[in-house]
Amino acid sequence: MVRHLVMPAHQISDHELCTVDVAAAVLHVHRKTVLRFIHDGRLPASKIGKSYRIRRVDLDVFAGVPSVVVAPADTARVTAIVDVAAVGSALASKLAGAVTNALHSGRDQRGDVHAEVVYDADRLHLKIVVVGSVTDTSDLLALLHVWLEQMTP
Repeated sequence: MVRHLVMPAHQISDHELCTVDVAAAVLHVHRKTVLRFIHDGRLPASKIGKSYRIRRVDLDVFAGVPSVVVAPADTARVTAIVDVAAVGSALASKLAGAVTNALHSGRDQRGDVHAEVVYDADRLHLKIVVVGSVTDTSDLLALLHVWLEQMTP
């Protein structure tokens, strides 16, 4: 009986133990080929009972998968609060629409940044809270700066 197991590589953690079948699916070879690699000493594995288990990191090294290095810039997050005083309801509505459109436009969709627009009509006060990656937040703040310079009440 031949079983085909499809498991995306990103769903298996580096420290997870893989079966011979999973290793065969990842390497796109027959399970007997994986067993031969283990018996030849080319693929490190541990025998548990009657079966072998291969560490995911060893499988990646064997397959030549480059290790993923996560740079601090990729994980850094920014929270910015833009506080605008003396804003009429028309301008507040324009800014809220512009922020929403910038976040959801098809061509320029920013998936790693979120914004919340809050307007206090009694105090004529607008707050825009932006949370996201450094680059995406910076881009949105630059747009917001241009909009604030160009828009008039």
